[in-house]
Order: sequence, then structure tokens, then C-alpha cells
Amino acid sequence: MRMRVGEGEFLLGLAGVSATLLGTFIVGVFFYIESGLHRQLSGSVAADLYLRSGMRWVFAAYSLPLLVALVLAALDPIWGALTFIILGIILVSTSIDTGRRILMKGGSGLSKAPLINEWLTNAAVLVAVVLPWVIGGWVPPPSAFIPSLLLVLAAGFASTVALVMAEFDATMGITESPDQ
Repeated sequence: MRMRVGEGEFLLGLAGVSATLLGTFIVGVFFYIESGLHRQLSGSVAADLYLRSGMRWVFAAYSLPLLVALVLAALDPIWGALTFIILGIILVSTSIDTGRRILMKGGSGLSKAPLINEWLTNAAVLVAVVLPWVIGGWVPPPSAFIPSLLLVLAAGFASTVALVMAEFDATMGITESPDQ
């Protein structure tokens, strides 16, 4: 199956956006861990476990559109489908883990953002993992993966926002700066 004109460029652009978001998220996570703020603000062990699980989920969510788009742009569609299946399994398993952790008592901490995000992103993942085969059949063409890749990328971004908002909610009562 041949790729349509402009499809390869779109996939490479999508991989670039995903790589940028993944890199920015990694830098943010390292700064957050280095700051020690996560130890101060963790409302419970369950909330901390959910936060760690959520970070793994975001890594998986940004990795799927990055790697699948690169494979689809460079190789035959069957390799893109296999890459999507493998990374889709990882994403579904991390979705199950985050769902399990948010249901623990105190899993969402003080914020409702992670809970709402959890339901929305899990629904998006379920749609995304079956959509290429609904659109394109047994071995979907590269164009059949594009809606799923965009959906997973948007879900990853929404999860990043939810994680950040949960931390803002946790710092809402803190008025003094540690520098003072």
C-alpha cells in the first residue's frame, strides 16, 4: 500500500510534536522530582502512587504517536500496525494501572482533575486502540492510524494538564515561600 502525498510529512510532523511534548514532560518531571515538592505535597501514599502511575501513562501516551508515526513514515504498514499493537498494549496496561490507583482511597488527592481526566482518557484509549482497524481493515493503511495517533496525543496532553492542575490544587493553601 502506498502512502498518499503529504501523509508522510504529516506523520513526521506529528512525531515531532509528540517528541516535543515528551521531552518537555521529561524535563518537567525531573525538575519536579529534584525540587522535592512531591514529597511535601503528597496528601497520601495512594495519591503519590497514582501520580507516579499517571506519569508512566503520559510517557506511554506520548511514545505511541511518536514511534508509530516514525515507523509508518519509514516502513511498510504492517510494521506500523505491529508497533501500534505493542505500544497499544502498553498504553492499555498503564491505563488499567492508573484506573486501579485512582480508585484507591485518597488516590486523586484533593483535586477532582485527575479523576475526571482518568475517565476521559481511558475512554479515549479504548477508542484509539480499535479505531485503525475499524477505519482500515485487517492491515490498516497509514492514514487509518492518524485519528488514533491524534486522539492519544490529545489524551496525553490532557493528562499532563490534569497532573499540573492537581499540583496547583495541592499548593493552593501554601502562602509562604520556602526562600523567606
